[in-house]
Amino acid sequence: MDDVGLVDGAKRAIDGEWRVHYGGYWIKAYDAPADSLNAKRILIEALTRRLFNHVEHGINIPGRRLGEARRAFESEGDLPKKRIKGAMLAGALFNRATDVLTKAVELQALGIDIDPDNALMRECGDLLTESLSLGRLVLHRSGEEGIDELWGEPLKAFAFPIEDFYKSRYMKIAATMRDIDRIGQGMTAVFGSLRPFVGLAPAIGEFARAAKVKCETLQTDPAIFEAWSTFVTAGERLLAFQPVGSQRSSIDERLQMSQGVQLIAAGKELVTHVTRARVPMPKSTREYLDRVERYRAAWAPRQLGPDGAESMATMVVGETAQNEETARAL
Repeated sequence: MDDVGLVDGAKRAIDGEWRVHYGGYWIKAYDAPADSLNAKRILIEALTRRLFNHVEHGINIPGRRLGEARRAFESEGDLPKKRIKGAMLAGALFNRATDVLTKAVELQALGIDIDPDNALMRECGDLLTESLSLGRLVLHRSGEEGIDELWGEPLKAFAFPIEDFYKSRYMKIAATMRDIDRIGQGMTAVFGSLRPFVGLAPAIGEFARAAKVKCETLQTDPAIFEAWSTFVTAGERLLAFQPVGSQRSSIDERLQMSQGVQLIAAGKELVTHVTRARVPMPKSTREYLDRVERYRAAWAPRQLGPDGAESMATMVVGETAQNEETARAL
């Protein structure tokens, strides 16, 4: 398929379904709902559930407890606890904004005009803005980094036409797919050159492809049943892979295989996180690829020597003690 000259937003029917082109990827396209206050309410409620499904536990504070949450945050002097209480305040602000928007929709249903400059709408926007400013304090459920993108989505859904919001989601999905590919390619590049891991590359590719399909498929799409089950089973097959060592494996070779299995599991976990959140996790991705590079540098096979001999299970630096140091770094 010739994609030369394509611009973001281009649409094309591929294999009987519409796809939209963003960031070099053809992403499954969905029709945006009508741009109404009720549609925004439904969208923001869905985004609220999605947010709390991916962030650290304990911050889903009801909007009615906003005052308590604010007092707890403002009076806290211990910095680690203040971060957590700030995250709880962000959650309360988030939920209060949803409460306000719900009431605005109920009033609209009674025939009361609610224009964008209405006091309720201004309050909703202020709540979402403050919640977003505190979102940087909130960690992903893995504890590795924040995912600020999720905190900004409800504000975008509130402030912009729904069709524009959908476009921003396609851009994030494309960025997520790119990170999935980077992780998969990094894993394939290192394990594809190591004899104990021969046969792993197809499982990595299968998992990455399934992750991208899951990433682009909405939960409300009937295709989610096939997309999710394929993704989960591909991950299980990846984790089930067992490296095969020499008949009498050296300490180095056993260490190489043990570290490799750990690295595979970490890559699978990271891809699962970004796939489910459908937003990039740049810090975690960067750190994981750094781990992959350290592993590659430590265990890359030597070039053939003058006598044609090859050492596959020995570190480039050669010493088991240095291997163990690498293990601690990984």
